[in-house]
Formats: sequence, structure tokens, C-alpha cells
Amino acid sequence: MASARAAFGDWSHTPAAVRSRKLLDLADALEADLERFARAESIDTGKPIRLARTLDIPRAVANFRFFATAILHTHSEAHATDRAALNITLRQPRGVAGCISPWNLPLYLFSWKIAPALASGNTVVGKPSEITPYTAYLLGEVCRKVEFPPGVLNIVQGRGPTAGAALVEHPNVPAISFTGGTVTGAELGAGAARRFKKVSLELGGKNPAIVFGDVDLERVVPEAVRAAFSNQGQFCLSGSRLLVEERIYPEFLERFVAAVARLKIGDPLDEATEFGALVLAIAIVPRVLLMPGSF
Repeated sequence: MASARAAFGDWSHTPAAVRSRKLLDLADALEADLERFARAESIDTGKPIRLARTLDIPRAVANFRFFATAILHTHSEAHATDRAALNITLRQPRGVAGCISPWNLPLYLFSWKIAPALASGNTVVGKPSEITPYTAYLLGEVCRKVEFPPGVLNIVQGRGPTAGAALVEHPNVPAISFTGGTVTGAELGAGAARRFKKVSLELGGKNPAIVFGDVDLERVVPEAVRAAFSNQGQFCLSGSRLLVEERIYPEFLERFVAAVARLKIGDPLDEATEFGALVLAIAIVPRVLLMPGSF
């Protein structure tokens, strides 16, 4: 925290074009080292390396590039009020941002938090999940490689109840971004509210796919399987429930079960693997429910 606060003065007054260039350098370095990061994510999370290579790491690179260029086009606003006053809205950095990211997308979601915070002139104390620490460690290495200013991005490894709680409760962290479970998010939000902090919460979901009787099963069944079992089903937006219209329910269920049985389960580092290892021992069993024929 001392490091982040010390760096805030210079970083917040650094021209947006310079901050943009540093983030673009970081994005370029990540892209150049894509294979190493894909392997790290596969080792960290158990996801198939093909998924890390084609989705997770490229999206993290895109996050840095998007916010690096978006900051060049922000603007303040002025609103005249009945010719009596002029209300001005200024967009300014707040200080040290606390960014707590989950284990299922350890670089993609970490970058989704820290990139906009850094681009807008804040410094960051980021805490990756203690379950998947390796990818964030490599990000720190790349930051040093591209000579990111010291103290601007601080990556702290530690457990939620200790390092995470200390970050949330710290009086000099005016903004918190958290992605994780709903129970933890509720406790975090309550604690931050008592201190009037700005809070962004992205929590768990229970998402249904609704399958009507007039669908093309050749197209829908593979998509339903992909929605349920990509990343071992360990997505907050995973299709963990299926609501199927009654008249196609038997055929859909038969096709769905057969498609799941064909998924190749194996070593996450094997290029042919479609379903790797679970990060946590969570049951991945989508519920398939029968819907009546009328709506």
C-alpha cells in the first residue's frame, strides 16, 4: 500500500498518452509470450491449453489494448443550469484501487480490473486468487520486463481472509473491484459500504438455457454442451440449467448425454483434451428440466 500511494502522484499526473503507451507495451509483451502464459494458465487452473491459448490470454491482451486506447478519448462534461450555474463533471483518478480476481480466469479477469484502473491514472494493489497464483506472478515478471513504473501495479499473493480482507478494510483504498462468490461479495460489499468506498462486484450466477420445440437440435445440442462444460463448467456464466420444451425433451436429452460422453477428458496440457482438471471439487452436473408444451 505504501508503494502504491507513493507512486500515485506521478502516475496520476502522467499524460494519458504515456500511460496508454505503457499499457500497449505490456499488451505486446503478453502477446509475444502467449504460449508461456497459456501453459501457465493450464497448469494453474486445469483448463485445456487450447482454451487458454485461444480465449483467455488473447482476451487479456485485448483488455489492455482496449483500455489503453479508450483513455485517449475520455472527456469531462459541463451542463448549464437555467443560465444560473454551470455544473462540471470531471473524470479523475481516485487513488489506490484494490483489485481481487478469481481462480477460473486468472489473467483475463485480472486484466479486466487492473487495465482500466491503470489507464485512468490510479495505482493498483491486485490480489489474485491464492488457488491460481502462477499466472499473476508471470504478469509481474512481464511488467518488470517492459519497465512499468515501480509501485504503479503491485501484485500481492495471499488468502482472501487475510490479504483480501486487509485490502478491503484499508482506509486508503477508495475503490474495490471483486469477482468471486456471492457470499464473499455480500460481506465485502457490506464492509466497503461502511467506509463509503466505490465498489464493483461480479458474482456467481445460475444460468438457464431455454430450449424451445422448434429449434435445430443439430445446432443447439453442441452449443448447450459447450455452455455447460467449457472450462470444466467453472464459469460464472456457465449454462448450468437447461429448460427443455416437453415435445422434444426425450430426443434432446438423448443427444445431449451422448455429446457429453464424447468429450475427451484428460491432461490439460494435451492438445486433444476438451475437459481438463477441476480447480476445486465442485460437482459439474447441469440440471435438465422438462417444460410443459405451452407457454
